[in-house]
Amino acid sequence: MGHPIWGIDLGGTKIEGVILPSTRDANPVIRQRIDTEGQKGYAHVLGQVKKLVDDMTKKTGLLPSSIGFGTPGVLDPVLQTMKNCNSTSLNGKPLHTDLEKLLGIPVKLANDANCFALAETHWGAGKLYPDARMVFGIIMGTGVGGGIVFDGKIWAGKHGIGGEWGHNYLDKSGGACYCGKTGCVETVLSGPGLEKFYREISGKQKSLKEIVALAAAGLDTEAQRTIVRLHDFFGLAVSVVTNILDPELIIVGGGVGNIESLYRQGVHSLSRQIFNNRLDVPVVRPLLGDSAGVFGAAALVA
Repeated sequence: MGHPIWGIDLGGTKIEGVILPSTRDANPVIRQRIDTEGQKGYAHVLGQVKKLVDDMTKKTGLLPSSIGFGTPGVLDPVLQTMKNCNSTSLNGKPLHTDLEKLLGIPVKLANDANCFALAETHWGAGKLYPDARMVFGIIMGTGVGGGIVFDGKIWAGKHGIGGEWGHNYLDKSGGACYCGKTGCVETVLSGPGLEKFYREISGKQKSLKEIVALAAAGLDTEAQRTIVRLHDFFGLAVSVVTNILDPELIIVGGGVGNIESLYRQGVHSLSRQIFNNRLDVPVVRPLLGDSAGVFGAAALVA
């Protein structure tokens, strides 16, 4: 075995750890989960991390020299405290410093969307496009996020918010966003945002999966309107990122990213709205599934 690589995905409900044999081998030595139990407070979450690391060490006999952490928010590069976490017990806390004290080793932190983009670049869809230097990874699910990978490394930016396209303004029909603004990309393109739009125009409550099925079968005009709106606004929102970054690969993850028509009509919408006479950048599905977050955490220290 080469030098083992440790990664931990610190989620709102689960903390998942992985040990990979080396930078070239993505077949886990061990992959293990523990409940976050965030409702019990910040100190308890730290204790759960320590418990997981100790148990993985005991089972494998491998001691980490450093660990990469995927987090549900961002470490403020100036204040060195967490922000924008939906696991609210982490907000305002010096997570990086506290983890290093707790574990006695160096750690690296990045948000979950950045970890997704990094993992897919190195071990997922990016392997099919080895010449792509600029990769934009999209997550569209309960929320909308993104990560930028340039020359194999995360581009976090001055404020640590590089790739956060989910909180660009898109359309006022999305309504109020938890961030305090109105009409963010997240309010329009997230799963809950799409379900909300359907409910408002139809008066019926349906899951996104049901809406997609009804639209595909041609059985519900409101469902069809919802999916057409998704295609149109996906193209508009991604065109802004494409015009600024001009990435060489776009990888779309999350539950909304599973909608098949997005890769036809949604991509066609993008091709119409970018500042170019054609669309050359591949827009593709991820290959790692739910492994992306924890693999990306490991890639931080690879």
